[in-house]
Amino acid sequence: MTSDVTLRRQLLRRKPVGALQGGGELRRTVGLFQLTMIGIGATIGTGIFFTLDSAVPEAGPAVVLSFVIGAVTAALTALCYAELASAVPVSGSSYSYAYATLGEFAAYAVGWCLLLEYAVSGAAIAVSWGQYLNDLTERLFGFQLPQAVAAPPGAGGWVNLPGAVLVLLCCLLLVRGAKQSALVNTVMVLVKLAVLALFVVVGATGFHAANLHPFAPMGAAGIGAAASTVFFSFIGLDAVSTAGEEVKNPRRTLPLAIIGALLVVTAVYVLVALVGVGAQPWTAFGGQEAGLSAILTRVTGAGWPGLLLSAGAVLSIVSVVLVVLYGQTRILYTMSRDGMLPELFRRVGPRSGTPVAGTAVVGALVAVLAAVVPLDVLADLTSLGTLVAFAVVSLGVLILRRTAPDLERGFRVPGHPVVPLLSVAFCGYLLYGLPVDTWLMFAVWLALAVAVYLGYSRHHSVLQRTGRAEAGPVLTGTAP
Repeated sequence: MTSDVTLRRQLLRRKPVGALQGGGELRRTVGLFQLTMIGIGATIGTGIFFTLDSAVPEAGPAVVLSFVIGAVTAALTALCYAELASAVPVSGSSYSYAYATLGEFAAYAVGWCLLLEYAVSGAAIAVSWGQYLNDLTERLFGFQLPQAVAAPPGAGGWVNLPGAVLVLLCCLLLVRGAKQSALVNTVMVLVKLAVLALFVVVGATGFHAANLHPFAPMGAAGIGAAASTVFFSFIGLDAVSTAGEEVKNPRRTLPLAIIGALLVVTAVYVLVALVGVGAQPWTAFGGQEAGLSAILTRVTGAGWPGLLLSAGAVLSIVSVVLVVLYGQTRILYTMSRDGMLPELFRRVGPRSGTPVAGTAVVGALVAVLAAVVPLDVLADLTSLGTLVAFAVVSLGVLILRRTAPDLERGFRVPGHPVVPLLSVAFCGYLLYGLPVDTWLMFAVWLALAVAVYLGYSRHHSVLQRTGRAEAGPVLTGTAP
């Protein structure tokens, strides 16, 4: 009986808000513009440069509505992220927020969802990068990499070598430091936006309203399924909040960067999707690789627009992988600092001020995923992990408003509690649209998480050693 009570207390113990701030090991070097670019960089590229090829066959031209549904869900959640990020400006994102509101085990489960989200999305983006790399080499030099080393098993190849190499190169850059990584990311994001602006302007010249009919050939079910598929492309919001301990003036910078990134991303997604389905029949998207480049070539009858877009995609998709890997290493860092994972992941290099060993482990694992797992499997798993994390953040706002009403907040969600509740409802709708096999793989992942928690994490938790946990209904302390 005593052991049951002890386990229950371990599962439900919460970390005081005032204790969430770390020891200042990470350096605050990132400003508002760079942080907004991190959010845009983590988002634009995944949903536009290759997801249309798989989402349009599911929904037809109504894929535009799928992106709108994803954007509305992301907007509702972005407001919740902005409040929690301004109140608890630390690394760890929704993991840290859940630790203060829902308890240790809920936070631990969210942390594992985030690890799945970042690792799998990083691998998915790296896989897609090879498509545009092949398109670029074909246009420039008249050859492509052999399929055996350019695609994973299940997609016509043996190993996706370009994807694995890209992941490892990004990890080398991350080891150099957050400031250097943010600078490189900013340059690549600006390139990306310029390339997509080129697509919108040139592609619009080939827009034909007839291509939008029938608008929703698969009905509402198809729109919902496509929305679930493309939602992983909104991962950038979470990536912004993982930088809480490396941002200057986080209470102001975090909410502004989250909302600013979402506005830019939503506008770009809807414009590019609308131009894409208007410039090409929706039936032509199935099985198409480097789709945006192919559309420009079809519209203009010339090779240079497609060449520019492929070159821009090769450069700019790198920024997505870079930011996703950055986010995962910071989640691991925070969980390790709390004793949830081995100390290896929180060791910070004295010269770079970054978690070097954790970055190396992440790079190796994500490179393997990129090399051997097909793209469609990776995309759905990423959506599931992202949606679970987003729902937890929205619930966290509701709980923290009740348990810590006097906590200093740099931003408050308007329309509370309606907005957080709508966010949870939209996340639930998109989760419902995911395939059964994705849920089964997710269940296996969570079962592994439970085993690690019971065997390691609950015994090594910092709260277990210090006794600073909160078990009651009221959170005390204020965020530093």
